[in-house]
Amino acid sequence: MTKPIEFKRVGEGNLRAQVYQQIRLTIQRGELAPGRKLVDVDIAAQLGISRMPVRDALMQLVHEGYLVGTTRGFTLPTLTATDVANIFEVRRLLEPRAAAHAARTLDAAGLETLTAALQEAEAAAAAGDADHFFQANSAFRNCWLGAVENDRLSQTIARFADHVLVVRLKTLSHQPTQAVIVAGMRAIHEAFVKRDAVAAYDRMTHFIQNAEERFMRLSPPLQHSNDEGENIPLQERS
Repeated sequence: MTKPIEFKRVGEGNLRAQVYQQIRLTIQRGELAPGRKLVDVDIAAQLGISRMPVRDALMQLVHEGYLVGTTRGFTLPTLTATDVANIFEVRRLLEPRAAAHAARTLDAAGLETLTAALQEAEAAAAAGDADHFFQANSAFRNCWLGAVENDRLSQTIARFADHVLVVRLKTLSHQPTQAVIVAGMRAIHEAFVKRDAVAAYDRMTHFIQNAEERFMRLSPPLQHSNDEGENIPLQERS
């Protein structure tokens, strides 16, 4: 049985903003599985508020690309092959450069936090604990990203990370793939320890390439968007 998503009752103030933050955090934590729907009236009843602030919050998340609207609620976007290719292209363009920045600026406290996140990821992978592995991987990522002094670069990557959650959940929840991810995290961690920007750039590039290969192996045949915006299976492409 699917575990229900729990939302905390909101306090006084801007109800839409409070609901928005709760739903976005639910998405970031990976609690909204692909295909699972959020229904405004159900959330409103759980929070004890009217439907409109919830509806407005959900529509804002749709506008920002976190959700898509359906006839029966709101859900995570369904990725086409084009979406996946674009996602990994953007990651290859942005994240290696950001990692190189972070290798030069991560301080001792940040390195300690990064090491702790790596150790937690190793322990979670060894125990087969997908939830804690996801959390540790996110902590590792957020730590080095927080050391990037270019705010526009780090904010763009952080925002984009939420949009590619479906990809990350697919790869991070697969136990054999977790070993590959941990190895990549160790290599990146070593580059940060040595403050080697070139190595950080190269290892992050390799890490993303591995992530793309693993995702494609784990995924069923994806669809491709044709010139008319319609989705067709990859095997039907000419």
